Amino acid sequence: MALVHTTVSAAVTAADTSITVASATGFSAGYIVRVGDEMMRVGGAYTSGTIIPVIRGQEGTLVVAHAVTTGVVCGTAADWASNVGAQTAVQYPLAGKARRITTYGAAGAISLPTAGTDEVAVINGGSALAMTLALPTKDLDGTILFVIGDGKAAHSLTVASGFGGASTGYTVGTFDTNAQCGIMLMALNSIWVPCNSPLSGTLTGMDIAVA
Repeated sequence: MALVHTTVSAAVTAADTSITVASATGFSAGYIVRVGDEMMRVGGAYTSGTIIPVIRGQEGTLVVAHAVTTGVVCGTAADWASNVGAQTAVQYPLAGKARRITTYGAAGAISLPTAGTDEVAVINGGSALAMTLALPTKDLDGTILFVIGDGKAAHSLTVASGFGGASTGYTVGTFDTNAQCGIMLMALNSIWVPCNSPLSGTLTGMDIAVA
């Protein structure tokens, strides 16, 4: 089978021994599950239902809490055979930094990354969410923040002092509704600098309008 994707429908604490998912299609006892950055294994007693017993902290990942709507990926060991190494928190070498994934299911502030790590901020769902992003602190210089839409929606991202420090007229980025969109920002001298490569051709279905 192929890897399947769903979300958690109830918050998960670090002490929980089960997760509740929006859809249990593709889940079976012994299968490998990734929730956010944490790898888990479906318990051997599982037969059916959206409440999944799990063995936490597999593949050297940290056991942490997960918010409602956090992404979940499940599959057999064979499905994960070429992917597990790249999904574990301790094996995310990007310029010597770890990369964390945080999912947001409600409008609000995107948390600043922890110094020394890069961050993927996933904006979940098909309804537009208004997100804000504070200026990075100077100890975040060189940190990369990816803001990615998990769904086609006109999410907005308001950046204090504007993208690249451009101020008025460049403070809000609005995602296009025709495709899942994303933007990569790098922290430098307390400014979020966009790091988009120049593109050409028909881009109206996958652009971010800056206003």
